[in-house]
Parts: sequence; structure tokens; C-alpha cells
Amino acid sequence: MPNIKSAKKRMRSNAKKADVNTLVYSSMKTAIKKVEKDVKNKDKEAVSNSLNIAVQRIDKAAASGLVHKNKAARLKSRLTKMKNNME
Repeated sequence: MPNIKSAKKRMRSNAKKADVNTLVYSSMKTAIKKVEKDVKNKDKEAVSNSLNIAVQRIDKAAASGLVHKNKAARLKSRLTKMKNNME
């Protein structure tokens, strides 16, 4: 346990940031899984909606540095390819 005031504050802020990062990352992964599920069910309208949401969540994670920009681009590319090859 830290004794210094700034170290105590750093622990509190790190805990808050960890909670936010976990929320952003898990919502991104959930959105990706939803797109994959909709592609599997061959529901074009649902895929379009869920793909838009997934892209937004991926961009948010990349902007905050949670995932690398190249990984974000790769994820978006794979999801878009899934949608386009769905026919």
C-alpha cells in the first residue's frame, strides 16, 4: 500500500482507467461477435447495423490506444469482407 499522497491518487486513477478500458474493450469484442453471428444467420439488414456499431467501437478503442491502429484496421477489414462475401 502506498504511503505517498500522489501514489495513492495514482492508484485510484489507475483503477478508474482500468474499469473504463475493460468496458471499451469488452464492448468492442461483443460488437464483433454480434456481426459474426448475424453473418452466420445471413441477415443482411442486421449485419449492416451491427457492422456500423462494431466499426464505431473499434475506432473508439483505437483512438484511446487500447488496440493498435493496424489491429483496428485489420478487424474492420475482416468484418467488412465477411459482410461482402455473405451473399
